[in-house]
Amino acid sequence: MADIKNYTLNLGPQHPAAHGVLRLVLELDGEVVQRADPHIGLLHRATEKLAESKTYIQSLPYMDRLDYVSMMCNEHAYCLAIEKMMGLDVPVRAQYIRVMYAEITRLLNHLLWLGCHGFDCGAMNILIYCFREREDLFDMYEAVSGARMHAAYFRPGGVYRDLPDTMPQYKANKIRNAKAMARLNENRQGSLLDFIDDFTQRFPKLVDEYETLLTDNRIWKQRLVDVGIVTPERAKNLGFTGAMLRGSGVAWDLRKHQPYDVYDRMDFDIPVGKTGDCYDRYLVRVEEMRQSNRIIKQCVDWLRVNPGAVITDNHKVAAPTREGMKSNMEELIHHFKLFTEGFHVPEGEAYAAVEHPKGEFGIYLVSDGANKPYRLKIRAPGFAHLAAMDEMARGHMIADTVAVIGTMDIVFGEIDR
Repeated sequence: MADIKNYTLNLGPQHPAAHGVLRLVLELDGEVVQRADPHIGLLHRATEKLAESKTYIQSLPYMDRLDYVSMMCNEHAYCLAIEKMMGLDVPVRAQYIRVMYAEITRLLNHLLWLGCHGFDCGAMNILIYCFREREDLFDMYEAVSGARMHAAYFRPGGVYRDLPDTMPQYKANKIRNAKAMARLNENRQGSLLDFIDDFTQRFPKLVDEYETLLTDNRIWKQRLVDVGIVTPERAKNLGFTGAMLRGSGVAWDLRKHQPYDVYDRMDFDIPVGKTGDCYDRYLVRVEEMRQSNRIIKQCVDWLRVNPGAVITDNHKVAAPTREGMKSNMEELIHHFKLFTEGFHVPEGEAYAAVEHPKGEFGIYLVSDGANKPYRLKIRAPGFAHLAAMDEMARGHMIADTVAVIGTMDIVFGEIDR
């Protein structure tokens, strides 16, 4: 009788669940995975090297493009690292705006994750539901920055500008008549804060809809329960952070344990799992969306009644106002110097980390006193998670490998940085 040998299969990079650029070399015994070897580097974009030849402010938009689903959270860590090195004070209003937008970004990330993870595992409808809410969140991005995705809104010392008093309106066109437009514009009559407030009131019921579709769905549970189990000790040893760590039952969240900006003033809970399987990580992220919604509501309430500056008044770091720049020679010089030469960061090194939607996202900066970083190192959360692919997939079926990739919430921009 002939020997039956294990055979090797490529899952991706063409496979839809491989998110475009993951090549997973699977060693199979029948349909059971014996070994999973992730191959990365197909999207390598050299962000860390490029930063060495750009001024600090020119490197900021590169941060949006790392994890291109959690744009402002990447900017947040970068700005915190620069502020730490320069000893910059950030106005309190700017800190509240940052926290609010960091949580809006968390919702954007988790909604895309939920839609795609569901889609990968065969639940088609959930993608349409999640993208419906993402449209409103993108409108919030666009209202403050002018861009739906790559915002470049956080700046060292604060944020680019204050929140607008009006929301863009839909206009009647060939496809939709005036009556349909009026319905779409109903919650856009006030300021951006009114629009965000309206969203926070609607969102809990929408999360209930997602849970109705998935949480007790027996097919969903068959795909996720007891797949990719990671014990709390193993999760810590593997360098897991974020929902991957909390799903294994470890209550670690930088927003609570090492708070930055105004997170210490926020009232929210840290959801944790029990078994550390894919289903627990799903439940943790869904509950995180509810907690993010609570934080956004608290920020909206505070911002309504507390006007103030949104960026530092140190014109060596932040540009003067347009009016000041056009009427005052000093401010014109500051403007010119800032956008040609940039600002100089004192010699030294700093590490700043944020509780990114995917885990701990850190920026390690080394400065030699110039206007460009001497070295920039990015601590991407997805990198450590992907390294555990072999351990999590071993002994499962090929179809379960797709569920494991989905539960990691992998985005390759940060891994192939």
